[in-house]
Amino acid sequence: MGCSGGMQSATLTRPGLDWRAWGVLVAVSTARFAFGYQLQTVASLRPDLAQAFGLDFAGLGSLVGAYMLPGIAAALLLGFAAQRFGDRAVLACGFLLMTLGSLGAGAADSFAALAASRALAGTGAVALTVLQSKVLADRFAGGLFMIALGVMLGLFPIGIGTGQLAHAPVAAAFGWHAAFLAGAAPAALSLVLLLVSWRDSASAPPRSMSWPSRDECKQVILAGLVWTFYTGGFITFLTYTPSLLAEYGEPRWVTNLVMNLATWGNLPAILFGGAVAAKFGNHRVFIVGMVLAVACVAAMPLLDWPLLLGAVYGTIGAMHGTVIVGTGTLSARPQYRAVGMALFYTVYYVGSSVFPAICGRAADLAGDPAGAFYCGAALSAFAFPAWWLHRRRAARLAAA
Repeated sequence: MGCSGGMQSATLTRPGLDWRAWGVLVAVSTARFAFGYQLQTVASLRPDLAQAFGLDFAGLGSLVGAYMLPGIAAALLLGFAAQRFGDRAVLACGFLLMTLGSLGAGAADSFAALAASRALAGTGAVALTVLQSKVLADRFAGGLFMIALGVMLGLFPIGIGTGQLAHAPVAAAFGWHAAFLAGAAPAALSLVLLLVSWRDSASAPPRSMSWPSRDECKQVILAGLVWTFYTGGFITFLTYTPSLLAEYGEPRWVTNLVMNLATWGNLPAILFGGAVAAKFGNHRVFIVGMVLAVACVAAMPLLDWPLLLGAVYGTIGAMHGTVIVGTGTLSARPQYRAVGMALFYTVYYVGSSVFPAICGRAADLAGDPAGAFYCGAALSAFAFPAWWLHRRRAARLAAA
C-alpha cells in the first residue's frame, strides 16, 4: 500500500506550475552546490589542515564525518518539524546554518572549533537533504520531476568539483581560513532565492505529525541504505584520490583533472540516467551504474588509468543517482514524504558519518591510501542486496 500509493502519486499533474516552482528548484539546487562545496573543503585542504592540526588519515575522515554526523539525530526531528511547521521555515533555517557554519569554520583556531563549525553547517545540510526531493515532488510530476531531481542532485558533485578547483588556490593566496569562508556565499544565496521565490504548492499535503505506514518505513530505509552505500564509495573516491595520486607521484594537474572528470560529468550523466530509466527501467540503469561505480573505486589503486577511471565514474558510474533518490522519494505517500525522507537520510547520515573514518582507518592500517579504496569498494557493494530487497518488497506490495 505504502509503496504503490507513493508510485501512483508520481503520475499526478501539478496545476499552476509557474516561475516560483522553478525558483524553488534553483534555490534548492544552489544549496546542493553549497553542500558539495563545503563538504569537499577538508579533503582539498588536507596538507594545510595536517600541518595546522597534525591530522592523519583517520583525523581527516573524522572532520569529513563531522559534517555528516548531525544527520543521525537531526534528520527525523527536521522531518517532523517540516510536517508540523512547513517546509519553508525548516529549509530557511537550514540554509542559514550552512552559512553560519562556514563562517565559523573560517574563524576557527583549533581542531575542536573547526569540527564544531563543520557540525553546525552539516546540521543545516540535513534540512536540505531531508526536504530537497520532497519539495520538488510537490511541484513537479512525471518527466519534469525526474529532470528537476536530476538537476538538483547534479549540482552536488558540481559543488565538489568547483571546490576542488578553488580551495587550494584560495588557501594559497589568502590562507586556509578563506577557503572555508567562501563556502558561506552559495549558502547565503540559496537562502535569498528561497525567500524570494517560495510559495506553498497547491498540491502540498496538509501538515501533520503522523508516521508513514510500516511498509513505507521499511521501503524508505532500504532505499536509504542503497543511497548510503553508493554515495559512500563516491565520497571515498573524492576524499582519498588526491592523497593516492600524490603518493604515486602524479602531478597536480592530473589530480585536478581526475577530480573534475569524476564530478563535472555528474550533471549530464544523472539527467541521462533518468531518461534512460524511463525507457529501459530503473533496475537496468541501477545495475549498470552501480557495477561501474564499485569497479572504479576498486580499480583506482590497481590500474594506472586515473583519467579513464575518473571519466567513467563521473559519467556512467553516476547515472543511477536520480533512480535511487526518486525511488526513495516515491516509496511513501505525499503526506508522509517529509518523515519518509527523514528516515531515508537518517540511514544515509549514520553511514556517511562513519564511512570516511572507516576507510581512513583502512588506509592507516595499510600504510597507503589504497586501503581506503579497497574498503570503500567493499562497502559500496552492499548497495546490491539492499536494492534487491527493496525491489522484491515493492513487487510484493504491488501484488497485494
